[in-house]
Amino acid sequence: MSNDAPLSGSQLTISAAGYTAEIATVGATLRSLQHRGRDLVVPFAADEVRPVFRGAVLAPWPNRVVDGRYTFDGQEHELALSEPARGHALHGLVGWTDFAVALHEPDRVVLMTTIAPQAGYPFRVVVHVEYRLDAGGLRTTITGKNTGDDRAPWGTGPHPYLRAGEGTVDDWTLTLPATEVLEVTADRLIPTALVPVHDEFDLRTPTAIGPRFVDHAFTGFDRDADGTATIALTARDGHGVRVTFGPECPWVQVHTADHVVPEYHRAGLAVEPMTGAPDAFNAGTERGLVVLDPGAAHSAAWTIAAI
Repeated sequence: MSNDAPLSGSQLTISAAGYTAEIATVGATLRSLQHRGRDLVVPFAADEVRPVFRGAVLAPWPNRVVDGRYTFDGQEHELALSEPARGHALHGLVGWTDFAVALHEPDRVVLMTTIAPQAGYPFRVVVHVEYRLDAGGLRTTITGKNTGDDRAPWGTGPHPYLRAGEGTVDDWTLTLPATEVLEVTADRLIPTALVPVHDEFDLRTPTAIGPRFVDHAFTGFDRDADGTATIALTARDGHGVRVTFGPECPWVQVHTADHVVPEYHRAGLAVEPMTGAPDAFNAGTERGLVVLDPGAAHSAAWTIAAI
């Protein structure tokens, strides 16, 4: 990135079938996505430091590593605490990396970077991020390839804040076909128990969000014959946005974006398909931790489309 580039990095535009996406190279970030002029995600300005992980790629873990500590293959590791208020390592290591542009076509962008071995994560993983637009929406595919000599823990996901239309989260209707929710502590969001959805977390049928607060991970999705799950967010006029994802993402974090900054507060609904649960680096493969053998790669994909 040159010294005169916008603060969010070099800007890449792709378009197709009425969709336009703006990709910023810092964090391989989805900076904006529109369908026929309507915002499907909460955008931010090119010459702005990206707020609240808006549109960023999360890797080599999404969500949190509790206390920044984990054990892998018998070795203890300690990560920098990038969420100091709660004392966790948050959303991986590439959020502020300026990705290289491997390909830029009218409807497709491929970005790449290498996670260098470092304190807390002594593994080398090459990360490819592909954004592709067509009539079905914006499909994102993230691939991690272990180019080191040792096995590596891995996980990924996106961080878009969806917009259904006018208004705020309170005005929209959510359909979230998940059967289980991961309970967390109120102060530090540390996972406690996986339980059936209940009360305000039972969103399997179209439900007005209203004033409810959600910052939880869900799993046990109702999927079609191809293994695809769909989360839908709609406005009062029937327009909206949906996210679809395959079985490689068994978890989704949903957050109503409650924030002390007024312009951020409930401006969009964070919907984050994830390869693993929060704190999967400690919970292990039963909660979705991906283990990359030397030379192995893992891909996960999701699509954001207009309703």
